[in-house]
Amino acid sequence: MKEPLRPSTLGDILDRTVHLYRSRFLVFFGIAVVPTAVILVFASAAFLLFAWSGAGKASDFATGILAFVLIAAGMFVVLPTFLAVSALASAAMNHAVARANLGESTTIRGAYKAVWPRGWNYIGLYVLQGLIIGVAPGLVWFALLFFSAALAAFAQAAGMGIPGGVLVGVVSFAISFVLVFYALHMLLRLSLSFPACVVEQIGAIAALKRSSILTKGTRGRIFLLYLLGAILGWMLTMVVTVPVTILAALIPGANNPVHAQSAAMIMLFVLYGAAFAIQSLTRPVYGIALVLFYYDQRIRQEGFDIEWMMLQAGLLAPPPPQPEAAPWLPAIAPALRQPEPTFPSEATETTTSQPQHSAPEALPVTEEDAPPSDPPPGAPA
Repeated sequence: MKEPLRPSTLGDILDRTVHLYRSRFLVFFGIAVVPTAVILVFASAAFLLFAWSGAGKASDFATGILAFVLIAAGMFVVLPTFLAVSALASAAMNHAVARANLGESTTIRGAYKAVWPRGWNYIGLYVLQGLIIGVAPGLVWFALLFFSAALAAFAQAAGMGIPGGVLVGVVSFAISFVLVFYALHMLLRLSLSFPACVVEQIGAIAALKRSSILTKGTRGRIFLLYLLGAILGWMLTMVVTVPVTILAALIPGANNPVHAQSAAMIMLFVLYGAAFAIQSLTRPVYGIALVLFYYDQRIRQEGFDIEWMMLQAGLLAPPPPQPEAAPWLPAIAPALRQPEPTFPSEATETTTSQPQHSAPEALPVTEEDAPPSDPPPGAPA
């Protein structure tokens, strides 16, 4: 990396994000398009099958069977596949960004190949993030919604009337607001888990704890990043949606009831495809910026810039090469190992194990050369 590492403002991080994205657009876009392509393929298949069944070429029974098969395939095949591919894509994105930020280069295949040996670790981290940020508050919200409905029914049966329903509505809104705030807080708190897991080669639980420490003092800036990313995605969606809507309205015969259903399906398919393309375009923005936030927090909290300059100056020895170790992560070299003291027992063993010059062995003694021995008692003289 030619530019010196230093603490960065939000504007510096956004500028660096744009620069890295433009310089390696095909690599980042190629990494991000893989999980999007999985969902797009399944959505296209489901769209075509439902369009075929809606055209009157299938009976109601066949349509029900088709819907059941699609739901089962989505739950047991598509969802696990999407989670695994998304986790690997996130890890590969962080790997590529970390290398690019420190002056290294990589490819799409190289990024996925580098994170493949620790794939289960990244999948576990991705699932844990989903459970903490989305599933847990969702389950609580459904439980409270059921409780609120039961409470409203009890209030109506007790004759409380409108005030009881209004009270239940206010309580439900307050609880929903708290759950949304919790989800947003955990999203910001765990946003640096993947950069820590990939760069530092640590486990999923350790990465969550590491992110909780590193994000202190910068969660407001990360929130602005997510807000700007959402605005960018909305603007790109409008840029695609408005022209497609106008073109669909100008198609001759689009208002005809015979062709209205087909035109609506085609328009829906185009809009979904555009939404997936926009997601592939905006996903690298988050990945690049979060890695830059990770390095910025390490510079602010741990003096990573000083450690990196010492490594570049040769004052620190680079870590030994390992198959799964990140080559761009500088680590303090262990102290030179001093010779261990030799104990007497070890010295004896060492001495005995070494070949020594000894006296020549005596020649074997024959019976003729042996001295006469006394006869055994009781033997004849």
